[in-house]
Amino acid sequence: MQTRLTAGDAELTIDPEHGCRIESLRIGGTEVLRQGERYGSFPMAPWCGRTGNGLFRNGATTHQLPVNAAPHAIHGTVRDLAWKTARTSETEAVFTCELGDPWPYKGRVTQVFELAADSLTLRFGVETYDDSFPAQAGWHPWFLRNLGRGGQDVRVDFTPAWQEERGDDHLPTGRRIDPSPSSRLRSSRGYPIPGTWDDCFGMPDGVDVTLTWPEELELKVASRAEWVVIYDEPVEAVCVEPQSGPPNGLNTLPRLVTPIDPLEVESTWSWRRL
Repeated sequence: MQTRLTAGDAELTIDPEHGCRIESLRIGGTEVLRQGERYGSFPMAPWCGRTGNGLFRNGATTHQLPVNAAPHAIHGTVRDLAWKTARTSETEAVFTCELGDPWPYKGRVTQVFELAADSLTLRFGVETYDDSFPAQAGWHPWFLRNLGRGGQDVRVDFTPAWQEERGDDHLPTGRRIDPSPSSRLRSSRGYPIPGTWDDCFGMPDGVDVTLTWPEELELKVASRAEWVVIYDEPVEAVCVEPQSGPPNGLNTLPRLVTPIDPLEVESTWSWRRL
């Protein structure tokens, strides 16, 4: 059963039985997310983006994850699972999901949604019941490129400190490079996005990305997390994905979840009419 939150003229629809995905975010009656069972906005945990060849190590042990974006494993497991509803109110909802096969460790993921008239706050917690393990968490929203009201396409503004060089296998090579000329143009001048990015950027002061549909809506994606993936290849949508680590981070930048140190991540989307 879907869960609906309302605050002012904002309405959020969540589907806990299908990955605890945000199905819809309507602001003043206008939908801002691409619709469809693969879209909206889905949670990524216990890893984000691609894990190379589906392999990761935890100490001396190597684990094989299902390869669902050959040759890699992509976007974690919880988007494919049913979540339990812990509590709901008119403006807040909390859900939990158990980690397990095909993830090789037992644990729990908690996701919190808090809706206000001009913002949505999202919180993740990843905890282990026993063994420590590396993990990541983040969100994968599909923002509409055009709001369908006769206006212009969305423009993206952000100022990353670096770009992760992307290899032919779509994984970061390990080199941090200056943001490419096209990304500098788009971030500093707010150009419409022609569709060339599937890249990770570092923002050590926290993710801060603004999407602007000119003369319609401005929406800011912010997080204390230091990593954001921008994916704009689809014609219909633009993805701005705040996450706790880079693609293949289980291997290259592992963040260990222990019984006394869960992984916690937060993101806020705030908006205003133009």
